[in-house]
Amino acid sequence: MSVPASILDILGAVMLLVAEVSAGQLVVAHAWTCRGGGADIAVSHLLMGIAMAGILLPGLSILPHAAWEVIFAVMTAWFLWCLWWESRGRAAATVASGHYPPHLVDSAALLYLFAALVAPSREGSGMSMSGTGGVSGMAWGSSGGMPTLHASMLALMFALLLVAFTVHDLDRRTGVDGYFQVGRRFVRRESALAAAAAGPVAPRPPAAGYSAERLLFSPAVIKGCRVAASLIMAFILITMI
Repeated sequence: MSVPASILDILGAVMLLVAEVSAGQLVVAHAWTCRGGGADIAVSHLLMGIAMAGILLPGLSILPHAAWEVIFAVMTAWFLWCLWWESRGRAAATVASGHYPPHLVDSAALLYLFAALVAPSREGSGMSMSGTGGVSGMAWGSSGGMPTLHASMLALMFALLLVAFTVHDLDRRTGVDGYFQVGRRFVRRESALAAAAAGPVAPRPPAAGYSAERLLFSPAVIKGCRVAASLIMAFILITMI
């Protein structure tokens, strides 16, 4: 499937924005909270943004694809463990609509993407990228072809899951996923008791810092980053089938 360069530029810029917002969330959480609730989600979005920007805009590729495989394998294992921990004593339907399944699918989809990439071949036959330095040089929509994926049915399944979670995310009530405010602190919901026992709330930070915190952790920004990353990943997977 031929993809205009302008579309790839726009999508790559969006993923860089997602990475920047996630980095900002990590900085603000470290500065203003006693516990970095949701830091794993922010880290995952930061890495996803950088990795996907490198796929869409090969000039921005900073790591060999084997390194990304390791990174997203670790992330997948982490979210799988978090999902198991969250699911104890809960019904399957409750777990499926919980906090971690979308992030587990995101990480697993990127692990599959980097593991299954096949470079475009000038002769028209695929050439595995396992020996290359990364995804740089992939010719999206050019005369030299474009990258494809092994086991393309998995790509379709991941794309459908990503779209399904996005629809579910857009349909549910707007809220800060995984966060709530205890005084001036952002902590995970399950940490409310621990936060209350931690003592007096820290003094209110300067107005500028507070504004940055409210913006970066606003429901619209958090949901927007999640939806953008999932849809762009689904787009990449579908175009490579």
